[in-house]
Amino acid sequence: MTSLSIVMPVYNERVTLRTALDRLLAVTMPVDTEILVVDDGSTDGCIELIDDLVASGAVTLYVQNPNQGKGAALRRGIAEATGDLLTVLDADLEYDPQDFPSLLQPILDGDANVVYGARSYGGHAAYSFWFVLGNKMLALWASFLFDAWLTDIETCLKVAPTEHWRKVDLRSNGFGIEAELTGKLLAMDERIFEVPISYRARGREDGKKIQWTDGVAALWILARIRLRGR
Repeated sequence: MTSLSIVMPVYNERVTLRTALDRLLAVTMPVDTEILVVDDGSTDGCIELIDDLVASGAVTLYVQNPNQGKGAALRRGIAEATGDLLTVLDADLEYDPQDFPSLLQPILDGDANVVYGARSYGGHAAYSFWFVLGNKMLALWASFLFDAWLTDIETCLKVAPTEHWRKVDLRSNGFGIEAELTGKLLAMDERIFEVPISYRARGREDGKKIQWTDGVAALWILARIRLRGR
């Protein structure tokens, strides 16, 4: 595994997009890296702020219209990726791209095929009591269904071979895609290696979009994958 594709799905992230990309580009990666920004029908002009990065080749931009959901944006990025490995970075500044080298290391060392960045919830990282509880319940539910032990399945930072991302054939359009990916990887008998990462949750006033209904949908997605069998 000598190359990495980082897919960044974007929808109306004018306040944070440029900063997120500048931080990512400042990281020294242990493998060749391409950055694929997939704009999912943004209406706030956010992609105009990265014209210079696109022109220089530092970033490759794909635009989808109209808005189709995070899952659709990810599928576009997965289809366009050329790296051996693939991961996702949201543009909302909740995650620190400096964590990528430590996430890649277990794969480069031959200790894992799939690595998740596991969040620990301190005061600055807990959007709300129910947000944290919901995330922990989803991890426990996935662990129970697939006889595994995971602490964070909703984390954005997931690294896996690009062919794995394509093989699982993701169908969800919303935030349920995180649970779908995890369930299908576990159904493939993949053991997921977790690495601690830093995390800073943003609130509704900052544009956080996830709802409690997304958690309910994730529970059902995991159960459906398990009921279909391995």
